[in-house]
Formats: sequence, structure tokens, C-alpha cells
Amino acid sequence: MREQGPSAQVAGLLDELDLAQLSARGRIDALVVLEQHLSWLQAKQVQVLAAIAAHADTPEEMILAAGGRLGDVFAADWDTAVEEVACALRLANVTAARRLEAATLLADRHDTTTGLLAAGQISYVQAQTLAEQLQVVDDSAAAQVEQVMAVKMPTQAAGQTRAALRREIHRADPEEAEQRHRQRVRERGIKHYPQEDGMALFGAVLPAQQAALMERTVDSRAQGYADDGRSLEQKRADALFDLVVNQPGAVGGSGAGGVSGVGRTGVVVQVTVPFDILVGEEDGPAELKGYGPVAASQARELAFAPGSVWRRLLTAPETGLLIKTDPTTYRPTAETERHVIARDQYCAFPSCRMPAHRCDLDHVRPFDHRHPERGGPTVPENLQPLCRRHHRLKTHHPGWRVSRDLHTGISTWTAPTGHTYTNTPPVYRE
Repeated sequence: MREQGPSAQVAGLLDELDLAQLSARGRIDALVVLEQHLSWLQAKQVQVLAAIAAHADTPEEMILAAGGRLGDVFAADWDTAVEEVACALRLANVTAARRLEAATLLADRHDTTTGLLAAGQISYVQAQTLAEQLQVVDDSAAAQVEQVMAVKMPTQAAGQTRAALRREIHRADPEEAEQRHRQRVRERGIKHYPQEDGMALFGAVLPAQQAALMERTVDSRAQGYADDGRSLEQKRADALFDLVVNQPGAVGGSGAGGVSGVGRTGVVVQVTVPFDILVGEEDGPAELKGYGPVAASQARELAFAPGSVWRRLLTAPETGLLIKTDPTTYRPTAETERHVIARDQYCAFPSCRMPAHRCDLDHVRPFDHRHPERGGPTVPENLQPLCRRHHRLKTHHPGWRVSRDLHTGISTWTAPTGHTYTNTPPVYRE
């Protein structure tokens, strides 16, 4: 079965596998056959995604119904296919866009790689990596690199494929590679990802030589800490924190490594926590803005830190939702804005995780500028945070509609295809 390669016939036999009857060797063979069929199915999915992307234009009748609002500039700003694929597969918007883009590239430009994927000889990660990395070179160079990689990929792990691609692309066009590096330097920035158990990954995308210097600096500082039971990795993490937050040389820093430092610069850290958890009568999760659930001890550490400012936000006992404004003005009051941002935390589009403080506050039922008393009021129940992309989608695309349940806060989006997708705001107390 392993030598046959993936097919519908072999796939039909997989359900009859009796793992208890297989030898250790046989179970490995079964694992390989299953992996081959996953690649085969992913090749089929590539075809479907490419077809969705190719037929994603807004129908002419929708544009006419909208009064021609979808201009060339606006239409180029987003593709409704991305939004619906994100909702249908429950993916982040950027992940859906990446899948559609990779599928289009594979279908239009990389028949050889797509064939290897369908034959189960390479993984989808390898195929996606090749399509994405070769996007930066012209068709001739892409074909040249692909032919080299087609021989290598079936015997490589995904990481080896990624490294080999970088080398082959540099060989194919070293001058263009240098220009791309200069562009990436201009795009450098900070990255911050939440992780499990109240932890987070914080770092930066920056030139490799700068990263090497930073690592040496962190190591040097960590080696200066006392032998107090911390592991080297713990000391390195503490050293990075100290170098960023507690600059040495003055009074006021907290000094995770026992070194005096400058007082921390003024920052705003928002944590939402029930009062009984805050005062220690109960233990339970709190919400750290930009991260998500954190332990009660972490919330108390932030709440009782010197200089902390407390703002009261009320929740409804029945639902756990945040509940509070001049309803006849277009712009919400500062209190209303804080309330909606804290209540929803993220963009109200089902697949989007843009933090609410970086979003527009949108009126679910449109505000009437001529007769404010007749239109959608500027109250929390009629406001939702939408990132600029999804705000424009909701406002200007005639195929997308949204409604919001006043009692549950659930937003229901209807796509041009007629499918519906829901977004539920966070509940602070369950």
C-alpha cells in the first residue's frame, strides 16, 4: 500500500486498518500512507482554493446595486474570498489570505511541485514554502529553482527545504536578494504572541547581525547575575527584561536580576478582573488586554503595583457581559469608547483578532447625521469595534451584512454566498 501512492481506492481501504494486527513496522508504514493521503487531499484543497480565488470578483449586479461604490482602489484593498474562507475554515484572516495566495501560486506557476504534493512525495508545508519564497523572483528564476528543488524536496524535512530554498534563491539572483534584504530592514518591528499558562512570547524581527549582537549582550548580562538557583535560560529571560525595562544606573527599577535600574517609563496596562478575585477572596482568571486570560496572582501583581490606576467597569450578573453616554452624538464619549473596547477586546468580524483599541468603533445600525434621534444611537449596544479592513467591508461591500443581538452581544455576519458566521464577545465571568 505504501508503494502504491495515494488514491481514492487506497483511501477507501484505510478505514479497514486494524492497528492491533499490525507489527511495529506495519504501524510506521500505515503512518506514512496516511501522511501521503493527507498531502493528496491538500493538493485537492489547493485546487479548490485556487478556483475560489479565481472567481472571487464581486458580481456586477452587486456593484450596480451598491451604486458603483466599489472603485478600483477599494476593490484592490481586499478580496471577499479571503473573508469567507477565513470564516468557513475558522482561520485568522492572514492565514486564509496566505492559503489562497499559496494555492493560486501553486496552481498558476508550480505544476511540478503540485504534482509532487498530489503524489504524496512532499508535504503541504514544503509546497507552500516553495510557492511563497519563489514569489519574489521572476518566472524564469522560479522555474530554475523549482527544478532543482523538485529533486531535493522528497528526501527533505520542511526545515531543510526552507534553508535550501533560501540558498537557491540567492544563487539565482544575488543582486535582487540584496535589495529584498534592504526592504525587509525597513519593515523591521516588534512581535508579541500570547502563550499558555499566563506566558507570552515577545521579540523583534530585525537584521540577523543585530540579533546576534543582542544575544551576546543578553548572555553577558545573564552571566553577571548571582548563583541563586535560576537556570541559565531563566537568567537570560530576566536579563532581556532588565535591559528593556530596568535600565541600569539609577534608582527606581525592579531589577529581576538584583540590579538597580531606572524607574520604568509611564505605561498603561489594562487588566479586567472581578472584585472578589482582585481582593483575594476567590481565585479565577482575569483578562489582560492584548493577551487574554491570566492567573489571579498576575492580575493582583499588576493591580497593586506602584502607580496603578483603577477604573470601574460593570458586568451584568446574568450574562457576564460588560454593561454604560450621549446617544445622539456620532462620536462616542471616552467612557463609552473604553467600555466597548474592554467589552469586545477584538474586532467583531468572526475571523479577526485585531485588538479593539486599534479598531474603529462602528455603528451596527447606521447613525443618522441629519436626524440623530432616528438613526442608530451611539450607545454600547449599537457599537462594535471593527478593524479598518472589516469596517470598510461592512460599510461598502453590498454582499456583506451584519446584525448584533442586544442581549447576548453576538454579531451575525452574512456573506455574499448566503452563508452566515457568528462572533461572540468574551464573557468575563462564567
